[in-house]
Amino acid sequence: MACCTRYCAAEAQFGRKVADRDLRRYRRHGAEGITRVMLGELRHWPLTGQSLVDVGGGIGIVSAELANNGVASATLVEASPAYLEVARGEVEPRYASRPTKFLLGDFTLIADGLPDADVLTLDRVVCCYPHAEALLHAAAARTRQLLAFTYPRDRWYVRVMIGMQNFLRRLRGNMFRAFVHPPQRMCATLETAGLVRAARRETLVWACDLYHREDVINSPGLPRVPG
Repeated sequence: MACCTRYCAAEAQFGRKVADRDLRRYRRHGAEGITRVMLGELRHWPLTGQSLVDVGGGIGIVSAELANNGVASATLVEASPAYLEVARGEVEPRYASRPTKFLLGDFTLIADGLPDADVLTLDRVVCCYPHAEALLHAAAARTRQLLAFTYPRDRWYVRVMIGMQNFLRRLRGNMFRAFVHPPQRMCATLETAGLVRAARRETLVWACDLYHREDVINSPGLPRVPG
């Protein structure tokens, strides 16, 4: 799970062994699950020439996949040093001469120092961050056009599953925790920041929301909201 959280917890949870495992799986199967759903929603929109910021980008699947859609530059922000190292090796060759950046840290804390991006993504990130509203507020502030994020559905069985995972981590002395945040609060945070939801897709466990700036639909060359 590619997530951005407190540095020490992310480093412990997503070390080199996990990063190498995720990379092997990606190279065998490509983007899977809710990540593939999010990429499909993004590809409804023109991405050629757009700048991308991928928050909590893990091994770089989103950035790597969108390289083939003409993204002009990619910045990956990740709290796990191991994930960031693997992502650099996977993403840089796909962009060739196009600019790429790889930043280590908590996006909420460093967002003010980052440039705005046309497209900003958070794939399975808010689930690993205790303060979803703060994270999404920072993300919206850096978004010029599109923001897409995935998160666990607020269902009883999802809460039970994540609660059990957190209990086992506590027994093992692992500081990392996962969270199920209320979708209504996350939606309100983005709407207050001037974003409008264009799409929602769901699996049994995960949801994907795509938002756009209110004025994006009327911009030249951009389509109407996909149905």
